[in-house]
Amino acid sequence: MDSETRQYYQVPSRESPFYAVSTNRTMNSCNPPHGSAIDFMPELDYPPQLEDEVAEQILERLRQGQLWIVNSRRRNGLILCKEFHAEFAGPGAAIGSIFDQDCQRVIPVGNLSLLRPEHHKDRQNAYLIRRQWIKLTQQSTDQSEPDKRAQMVLTQFETYFDQETIARIPDEIFALLVGVLPYSIRKTRRTPGKLNVKVKT
Repeated sequence: MDSETRQYYQVPSRESPFYAVSTNRTMNSCNPPHGSAIDFMPELDYPPQLEDEVAEQILERLRQGQLWIVNSRRRNGLILCKEFHAEFAGPGAAIGSIFDQDCQRVIPVGNLSLLRPEHHKDRQNAYLIRRQWIKLTQQSTDQSEPDKRAQMVLTQFETYFDQETIARIPDEIFALLVGVLPYSIRKTRRTPGKLNVKVKT
């Protein structure tokens, strides 16, 4: 059960990837352009929270263009599988709207909880946080060697989620996140020890 205190999981930064901290910061440096799709969202007439829906139900909601925010009070997230790549939307990130209608599959990670955004500011902040999660994954894809990409994305997830949760994520999904073959993920998972890969600072 969520704590009644206002403790949130902030999107990880390059200085402190995947750790829970207070989220009272603002992100004024990357505001979406005025007049964007965020500014003209229609009234949202669906439930205020989703917790027990299966992946197929969530996927159908995304294809309908519904907008949701990953609950920032939990260690949870959603992997969005597109045609040629996948994206991870962690706590606080927006999913849906016109941006995820091309999803082909979704993978809930952790005890997934989705919230309906109530205000324009909520939507803006959620899109900014979604972009930060994408930038975090990009740190892995910046690595030229497939094994290092694989190790880096696995290390990021291991820092945030328990082993049982990570084990449920298929090799091919991790591979789509960082642009490697599933073999690279499988080999890295079975290799004792870890490669010397550091997150950028």
